[in-house]
Amino acid sequence: MAPHVKRVKNISISRPIIYGNTASPFDATNKPSSVPSDHTHSWTVFVRDPTKSQDLSMIKKVVFKLHDTIRNPLRTIESPPFEITETGWGEFEVIIKIFFQPESNEKPVQFYHHLKLHPYNPQVGESGGTVPVGSGSGVVNPDGTVESVLYDELMFNEPTEDFFKILTNKPGHLLNSKKTTELVYSDELEQEELFRINNALGEVQEQILSARKKIQELEFTNKQRIQQQQEQEKEQEHKQEQENDDENVDSE
Repeated sequence: MAPHVKRVKNISISRPIIYGNTASPFDATNKPSSVPSDHTHSWTVFVRDPTKSQDLSMIKKVVFKLHDTIRNPLRTIESPPFEITETGWGEFEVIIKIFFQPESNEKPVQFYHHLKLHPYNPQVGESGGTVPVGSGSGVVNPDGTVESVLYDELMFNEPTEDFFKILTNKPGHLLNSKKTTELVYSDELEQEELFRINNALGEVQEQILSARKKIQELEFTNKQRIQQQQEQEKEQEHKQEQENDDENVDSE
């Protein structure tokens, strides 16, 4: 029987993380001679702390599952920085599995990230809007670097006493109230994201109402067409009956 693990009751602790990748295209001036000729980019896939603390002490190791065509596709990183840098030409899905310290008695968590090398969504669109940070879209920076980064929070409900000490050992895990160049993920960014989502929901609602109105108009038009068709059929039947009656009178 497994030993009883003491937990801190009625306590939940969250730790923010970001995961994703950056990618930089090669050109004639920055491509190392050791890189295969068909490789077009250098890329880094990672798990990081978006706050000032830069503390990931609750993580024991991170396992990255890369594409099978890459040499040694299963990579285990057991200390920060939890990242892998490679070169290549293609995009693929990376499986990121985070293992916590043994004291946690927690199961590992798994994320899926599509490695992006190209800016599918330009930073500034035709309408002048910007692609939101943390959306997972391939955002291109002025230096040509592509970023595809997602924000998440690891939630630990009633952690073990030993793991609670690890989680609370260093302060500073809260997001900044204002975003800066160095620390983009913040309460301000969250509010911007909520504002963007609410605007999108409003646009969707308007589209739904517009679609309903069009459906009602089509139904009304179709109902009128059916009524007109029925009236024409009745009129035709009545006319035919009149002609038949006239023929019968003539025959008599």
